[in-house]
Amino acid sequence: MGRVRRTQVEGEVVNRQQTHRLGLVGVALGAVVVALSASMATSAAAPPATDTRGFVDSTARCAAPSTAVAYGYTATSRVAICKDESSGQLQYRGVRVTDGARLILAATSTDRGYVAENDGITYTVSSNALVISSGSTQIRSESMVDFHGSAPSSSSSTSTSSAPSTSTSPTQSSAIPETTTPSTPLPPPLPAEVGAR
Repeated sequence: MGRVRRTQVEGEVVNRQQTHRLGLVGVALGAVVVALSASMATSAAAPPATDTRGFVDSTARCAAPSTAVAYGYTATSRVAICKDESSGQLQYRGVRVTDGARLILAATSTDRGYVAENDGITYTVSSNALVISSGSTQIRSESMVDFHGSAPSSSSSTSTSSAPSTSTSPTQSSAIPETTTPSTPLPPPLPAEVGAR
Protein backbone atom coordinates (compact mmCIF):
# COMPACT_ATOMS: atom_id res chain seq x y z
CA MET A 1 0.00 0.00 0.00
CA GLY A 2 2.86 2.38 0.81
CA ARG A 3 4.34 1.85 -2.62
CA VAL A 4 1.07 2.67 -4.44
CA ARG A 5 0.57 5.81 -2.37
CA ARG A 6 4.12 7.00 -3.08
CA THR A 7 3.71 6.49 -6.84
CA GLN A 8 0.44 8.36 -6.77
CA VAL A 9 2.05 11.31 -4.91
CA GLU A 10 4.99 11.41 -7.34
CA GLY A 11 2.54 11.37 -10.26
CA GLU A 12 0.67 14.31 -8.77
CA VAL A 13 3.95 16.25 -8.43
CA VAL A 14 4.81 15.56 -12.08
CA ASN A 15 1.32 16.60 -13.21
CA ARG A 16 1.55 19.83 -11.19
CA GLN A 17 4.94 20.66 -12.74
CA GLN A 18 3.62 20.01 -16.25
CA THR A 19 0.52 22.10 -15.56
CA HIS A 20 2.68 24.93 -14.19
CA ARG A 21 4.93 24.83 -17.29
CA LEU A 22 1.94 24.82 -19.64
CA GLY A 23 0.49 27.77 -17.74
CA LEU A 24 3.75 29.72 -18.11
CA VAL A 25 3.88 28.94 -21.83
CA GLY A 26 0.27 30.11 -22.20
CA VAL A 27 0.99 33.37 -20.38
CA ALA A 28 4.09 33.98 -22.52
CA LEU A 29 2.20 33.32 -25.76
CA GLY A 30 -0.62 35.60 -24.62
CA ALA A 31 1.87 38.39 -23.91
CA VAL A 32 3.42 37.98 -27.37
CA VAL A 33 0.01 38.13 -29.06
CA VAL A 34 -0.97 41.26 -27.10
CA ALA A 35 2.36 42.95 -27.91
CA LEU A 36 2.08 42.15 -31.63
CA SER A 37 -1.54 43.35 -31.75
CA ALA A 38 -0.64 46.62 -30.04
CA SER A 39 2.31 47.13 -32.38
CA MET A 40 0.20 46.52 -35.48
CA ALA A 41 -2.60 48.78 -34.25
CA THR A 42 -0.14 51.59 -33.51
CA SER A 43 1.56 51.38 -36.90
CA ALA A 44 -1.76 51.11 -38.76
CA ALA A 45 -3.17 54.12 -36.93
CA ALA A 46 -0.12 56.34 -37.43
CA PRO A 47 -0.86 58.93 -40.11
CA PRO A 48 1.66 59.37 -42.94
CA ALA A 49 4.22 62.16 -42.50
CA THR A 50 3.26 65.44 -44.18
CA ASP A 51 4.48 68.98 -44.64
CA THR A 52 3.27 71.98 -46.64
CA ARG A 53 4.01 70.21 -49.96
CA GLY A 54 2.05 67.03 -49.24
CA PHE A 55 3.23 63.60 -48.13
CA VAL A 56 6.93 63.22 -47.31
CA ASP A 57 8.78 60.68 -49.52
CA SER A 58 5.67 60.07 -51.63
CA THR A 59 4.42 60.61 -55.16
CA ALA A 60 1.60 62.60 -53.53
CA ARG A 61 3.96 65.51 -52.90
CA CYS A 62 4.43 68.73 -54.84
CA ALA A 63 7.86 69.39 -56.33
CA ALA A 64 9.29 72.88 -55.89
CA PRO A 65 8.37 75.49 -57.05
CA SER A 66 4.82 74.05 -57.00
CA THR A 67 2.83 74.28 -53.79
CA ALA A 68 0.11 72.01 -52.42
CA VAL A 69 -3.33 73.59 -52.57
CA ALA A 70 -4.85 70.41 -51.13
CA TYR A 71 -3.73 66.96 -50.02
CA GLY A 72 -5.29 64.06 -48.19
CA TYR A 73 -5.36 60.34 -47.77
CA THR A 74 -7.91 57.55 -47.76
CA ALA A 75 -7.54 54.00 -46.47
CA THR A 76 -5.79 53.00 -49.72
CA SER A 77 -4.67 56.18 -51.51
CA ARG A 78 -2.74 59.41 -51.03
CA VAL A 79 -3.37 62.44 -53.22
CA ALA A 80 -1.99 65.94 -53.56
CA ILE A 81 -3.21 68.77 -55.77
CA CYS A 82 -0.28 70.98 -56.72
CA LYS A 83 -0.23 74.45 -58.23
CA ASP A 84 2.66 75.59 -60.40
CA GLU A 85 3.35 79.11 -59.14
CA SER A 86 4.67 80.37 -62.48
CA SER A 87 1.91 79.03 -64.77
CA GLY A 88 -0.97 78.63 -62.32
CA GLN A 89 -1.63 75.12 -63.66
CA LEU A 90 -2.91 72.40 -61.31
CA GLN A 91 -1.57 68.87 -61.11
CA TYR A 92 -3.08 65.72 -59.55
CA ARG A 93 -0.48 63.51 -57.88
CA GLY A 94 -1.87 60.24 -56.55
CA VAL A 95 -0.57 56.92 -55.32
CA ARG A 96 -2.26 53.67 -54.33
CA VAL A 97 -0.33 52.67 -51.22
CA THR A 98 -1.01 48.94 -51.42
CA ASP A 99 1.22 48.52 -54.47
CA GLY A 100 2.77 51.94 -55.11
CA ALA A 101 0.85 52.54 -58.38
CA ARG A 102 1.31 56.23 -59.25
CA LEU A 103 -0.65 58.67 -61.32
CA ILE A 104 0.35 62.24 -62.20
CA LEU A 105 -2.11 64.22 -64.34
CA ALA A 106 -3.14 67.78 -65.18
CA ALA A 107 -6.05 68.84 -62.96
CA THR A 108 -8.76 71.48 -62.92
CA SER A 109 -10.74 73.06 -60.10
CA THR A 110 -14.52 72.61 -60.33
CA ASP A 111 -17.51 73.03 -58.04
CA ARG A 112 -17.23 69.26 -57.28
CA GLY A 113 -13.56 69.44 -56.29
CA TYR A 114 -10.31 68.96 -58.15
CA VAL A 115 -10.71 66.82 -61.26
CA ALA A 116 -8.13 64.89 -63.30
CA GLU A 117 -8.83 62.62 -66.28
CA ASN A 118 -6.89 59.72 -67.78
CA ASP A 119 -8.08 57.35 -70.54
CA GLY A 120 -11.77 57.96 -69.78
CA ILE A 121 -11.34 57.60 -66.03
CA THR A 122 -12.05 60.66 -63.86
CA TYR A 123 -10.45 61.24 -60.46
CA THR A 124 -12.29 63.79 -58.31
CA VAL A 125 -10.71 64.99 -55.06
CA SER A 126 -12.92 66.77 -52.53
CA SER A 127 -12.58 67.37 -48.81
CA ASN A 128 -14.79 64.29 -48.27
CA ALA A 129 -13.55 61.71 -50.75
CA LEU A 130 -11.51 60.56 -53.72
CA VAL A 131 -14.09 59.48 -56.29
CA ILE A 132 -13.02 57.44 -59.32
CA SER A 133 -15.50 57.20 -62.17
CA SER A 134 -15.90 56.32 -65.83
CA GLY A 135 -18.41 58.62 -67.48
CA SER A 136 -21.44 58.67 -65.20
CA THR A 137 -20.55 55.32 -63.57
CA GLN A 138 -18.83 55.56 -60.21
CA ILE A 139 -16.12 52.92 -59.92
CA ARG A 140 -15.09 53.66 -56.36
CA SER A 141 -15.46 56.28 -53.66
CA GLU A 142 -12.78 56.39 -50.98
CA SER A 143 -13.64 58.49 -47.92
CA MET A 144 -10.94 60.89 -46.79
CA VAL A 145 -9.32 59.93 -43.50
CA ASP A 146 -7.47 63.26 -43.37
CA PHE A 147 -7.61 66.28 -45.69
CA HIS A 148 -5.71 69.57 -45.77
CA GLY A 149 -6.40 72.57 -47.95
CA SER A 150 -9.58 73.79 -49.52
CA ALA A 151 -11.84 71.91 -51.89
CA PRO A 152 -15.60 71.64 -52.16
CA SER A 153 -17.12 68.64 -50.42
CA SER A 154 -18.64 66.09 -52.77
CA SER A 155 -22.04 66.36 -51.08
CA SER A 156 -24.57 69.14 -51.60
CA SER A 157 -22.83 71.20 -48.93
CA THR A 158 -20.38 73.79 -50.24
CA SER A 159 -18.26 74.17 -47.13
CA THR A 160 -14.50 73.85 -47.35
CA SER A 161 -12.17 72.42 -44.79
CA SER A 162 -8.62 73.02 -43.78
CA ALA A 163 -8.93 70.73 -40.77
CA PRO A 164 -8.79 66.95 -40.91
CA SER A 165 -12.07 65.25 -41.66
CA THR A 166 -12.73 61.70 -40.58
CA SER A 167 -14.96 59.03 -42.02
CA THR A 168 -15.27 55.36 -41.22
CA SER A 169 -17.13 53.71 -44.10
CA PRO A 170 -15.74 54.07 -47.61
CA THR A 171 -17.96 52.58 -50.28
CA GLN A 172 -16.64 50.50 -53.12
CA SER A 173 -18.00 49.24 -56.39
CA SER A 174 -16.27 47.01 -58.90
CA ALA A 175 -18.13 47.79 -62.12
CA ILE A 176 -14.79 48.39 -63.87
CA PRO A 177 -11.49 46.79 -62.88
CA GLU A 178 -9.45 48.97 -60.55
CA THR A 179 -6.16 48.44 -62.36
CA THR A 180 -5.00 48.29 -65.93
CA THR A 181 -1.74 46.92 -67.22
CA PRO A 182 0.67 49.80 -67.82
CA SER A 183 2.59 49.88 -71.09
CA THR A 184 5.83 50.27 -69.14
CA PRO A 185 6.66 48.70 -65.79
CA LEU A 186 6.08 50.86 -62.73
CA PRO A 187 9.15 52.03 -60.82
CA PRO A 188 9.42 50.80 -57.24
CA PRO A 189 7.32 52.61 -54.63
CA LEU A 190 8.87 55.55 -52.80
CA PRO A 191 9.96 55.00 -49.16
CA ALA A 192 6.70 56.27 -47.64
CA GLU A 193 4.69 53.96 -49.90
CA VAL A 194 6.45 50.66 -49.17
CA GLY A 195 4.14 48.29 -47.32
CA ALA A 196 1.71 51.03 -46.35
CA ARG A 197 -1.92 50.05 -45.94
